[in-house]
Amino acid sequence: RAAAEVEPIYILPNPALARQQLDRARQVLDYLGSVRADTLASPAQKRGWVLAVPELTTLSPETADNLVILPDEGWDRVQLETLAVLDQAMRREIREGHVEEAREALPSLVSLDLSEEETTVTIVLVRCFLVPNSFLDSDETAQAQARAREAVPPVLRRFESGEIIVREGARVKLLDLEALDQLGLQKAEVKWTDFAGVILLAVAGVLLLGFYLARFQPDVLWDGQKLLLLILLTVCFVVVSGRMAPGGAALRYLVPAPALAMLTTAALGPHAGVVTAMFLGGVVGAVADNSLEMVSFVALGGLAATLAMERVERIGTLFRAGLFAALVHIIVIFIFRFPQDATQLGALVVPVLVGVVNGGVSASLALGTLFLIGPLFDITTTMRLVELSRPDHPLLQRILREAPATYHHSLMVANLAEQGAERIGADPLLTRVGAYYHDAGKIARPYFFTENQADGVNPHDRLDPHTSAEIIIGHVIDGLALARRYRLPSRVRAFVSEHHGASRASFFYSKALQLAGDGASVDESDFCYPGPNPQSQETALVMLADGCEAAVRAARPTSDEEVAEIVDKIISARVDSGQLSESGLTLRDVEIIREVFTSSLRGAYHPRIQYPQSKA
Repeated sequence: RAAAEVEPIYILPNPALARQQLDRARQVLDYLGSVRADTLASPAQKRGWVLAVPELTTLSPETADNLVILPDEGWDRVQLETLAVLDQAMRREIREGHVEEAREALPSLVSLDLSEEETTVTIVLVRCFLVPNSFLDSDETAQAQARAREAVPPVLRRFESGEIIVREGARVKLLDLEALDQLGLQKAEVKWTDFAGVILLAVAGVLLLGFYLARFQPDVLWDGQKLLLLILLTVCFVVVSGRMAPGGAALRYLVPAPALAMLTTAALGPHAGVVTAMFLGGVVGAVADNSLEMVSFVALGGLAATLAMERVERIGTLFRAGLFAALVHIIVIFIFRFPQDATQLGALVVPVLVGVVNGGVSASLALGTLFLIGPLFDITTTMRLVELSRPDHPLLQRILREAPATYHHSLMVANLAEQGAERIGADPLLTRVGAYYHDAGKIARPYFFTENQADGVNPHDRLDPHTSAEIIIGHVIDGLALARRYRLPSRVRAFVSEHHGASRASFFYSKALQLAGDGASVDESDFCYPGPNPQSQETALVMLADGCEAAVRAARPTSDEEVAEIVDKIISARVDSGQLSESGLTLRDVEIIREVFTSSLRGAYHPRIQYPQSKA
């Protein structure tokens, strides 16, 4: 009690943290300024770019639109006031858990010279960067509590040999428990036979798990990294669940089986999710006194979470899976508990509430664990994609500095492909990020690519076709090397290797045929990209967007009909050559993509009116 009365001790505000937040705020404001200045992007695109900033993801679409449409003069005032207010706020003590109180005090710090709209935008921006700067000093607090405890005089109890400590049926007090513990009388005898059944069940479960995966998902067993991840996740959850299952209703119904199912499904596939949920259900049921209710609760909850995992890259998918698991938990609890507690419905309230909380806790646990194990086991999570989409990523900065035209081309391709992904139900965020990096290899030899050439100087004019083709095709190999160097996830690296598929560098191949005079003397494989062809809808979208954007930009069409003809020609060529046969795109998807690309490119490369110049 004396220790509990000690007030927590907090560390003084950290100035370095305040500077860090101010620097980050400046970066974001500069980025927002570039978004506002983009005359080619639509309001919806600008809104998406704003909401992609990690600190601004919680903004409403209306607030994001206000940031974009605010007049320039007002925006200048907002930028200055945002930094000033953030500086004032971060100088004050903001303790953990008290951030909301600091945010409520922000209106009093904003200058009265700003309009109501500018004030609102300023407060919204400052709220996004306000973080705690004073943290609990656990060591000092613990020492203060220890001093308080030491100041309390001890309570001494003496026991004679043979004296009864607590009688059977009597209420056990805390002092009695402490006496039993000190005398070693709480330790029950443990026999190996008590665990024999559980051990045999675990062995049988492991064998069945292995046979199931060997039959339906053998890649998990033969991939050392995947197998290690499966073992680590399963062992951790079995240990935790085994400790929780024998507890009361408030604890046993918190067994996070849906989290294990979500993690294995996201990392290894649905078959792994199903079999681990069933395995965990069997182990928990055995530990919980062979309870059929706990077997059903754990196994069916995990199975529901697995079936609800449609697209693992989206955060919402995890929470939808948690909701499905919670609904199954409620059904299982009613099936097993209602016949027993039909006359006392109040007895069902706690198990039902805990079962619902289990779904949310499992989703949060899975999300946090994915964030941690994603880089270690090459899992592409939403958080990782958002991080890669930031303009200040080192590799994007290199592309911007060393091949600025390629960078602009990648942005155009990203916008184009992202719109197509939204229309056909693919992953827009993965598509956009993959498009940002698909041409990263061009920074090795930027001026050998048309968009980076200036004054009409083309170095390929001085090279033979084989050398030129090797350089052009080499940007895929160079891009993969850069992607690995900067530790891009495998799903993002796939955009580098697949955006040209196994197509042919036709221009240089034709030039080689002309120089050779005899087609048989030219090896076509020397002019083909290494591939593979696109293996997903997202990489196929970037392949099509890359070709269409480059072709339309190079052709400089003078009418909307010409744009449509170019787009149709590029897409038809990819379809006819079989480049999209492994991507999962349907003919309906291709038609939708054709419409989206044509419409977008018409807006981006529409004909300009040539105004006559005035004579001096």
